[in-house]
Amino acid sequence: MRSAPWRVGFLGAGQMATALAAAWGRAGLLHPASRASDPSAAARQSFQATTAIEAIACNREIVRTCEVLLLAVKPQVMPALLQEIQPDVTDQHLIISIAAGVTLRQLADSLGAERRLVRVMPNTPCLVAASATGYSVGPKTTAEDLAIVEQLFGTVGKAFALAEPLLDAVTGLSGSGPAFVYVMIEALADGGVRMGLPREVALSLAAQTVLGAAKMVLETGVHPAVLKDRVASPGGTTIAGLHALERAGVRAGLIDAVEAAAQRSVELGHGRG
Repeated sequence: MRSAPWRVGFLGAGQMATALAAAWGRAGLLHPASRASDPSAAARQSFQATTAIEAIACNREIVRTCEVLLLAVKPQVMPALLQEIQPDVTDQHLIISIAAGVTLRQLADSLGAERRLVRVMPNTPCLVAASATGYSVGPKTTAEDLAIVEQLFGTVGKAFALAEPLLDAVTGLSGSGPAFVYVMIEALADGGVRMGLPREVALSLAAQTVLGAAKMVLETGVHPAVLKDRVASPGGTTIAGLHALERAGVRAGLIDAVEAAAQRSVELGHGRG
């Protein structure tokens, strides 16, 4: 397969496909012949308006004209999609699935054991080049395929090669994690408003605080527990707030949220919609 830009076909034009297409387009990774398909006219219209990439209704036409196929449909829809496109999939395709819970074995059983398959779990901050992605490759993928995946998903954030059984945990942590963090930002902002801050100022302070704390962890390499202790001086304001968080069970709640989301990923992969 040649180097970028690639003819990427987006099978499914929902929010994640739109976010990836927009980011890859800005990075110059998409050939002008890249296209998307979706049965929903509203989804096609939104995808096209956001990315300037054509979106059509026919899945098989996308397969016939694109070299990298991004399978971006809901797990419950995946079996029908795979059955539909199977006659047009060839050994010229690199097939990347971002459907939660759908295994490489399931993809191979439907499309053929000889297919070059990659299972990826990105998250929506790819839209701002801050995605956290885990991926696993099938046995027929090549070193060149791996380089393509790393370039595509490394362009939109951080990407980690993992054993496939760990991808459900990735789904629970970074796939669903942005929603958990948005709740935290909203709650922090509400706390600021309760204490008298204007809403817009409180929201900006909360979001910037989360961003800054994350950068401290990533850029210093210091464990978050150590960074926390550096902020919490004896008898001070921070330790009082941390005590309130512990009483509320915030730490256990977040652990439970990741576990619940990961377990749901497993259920979706087994067809339990």
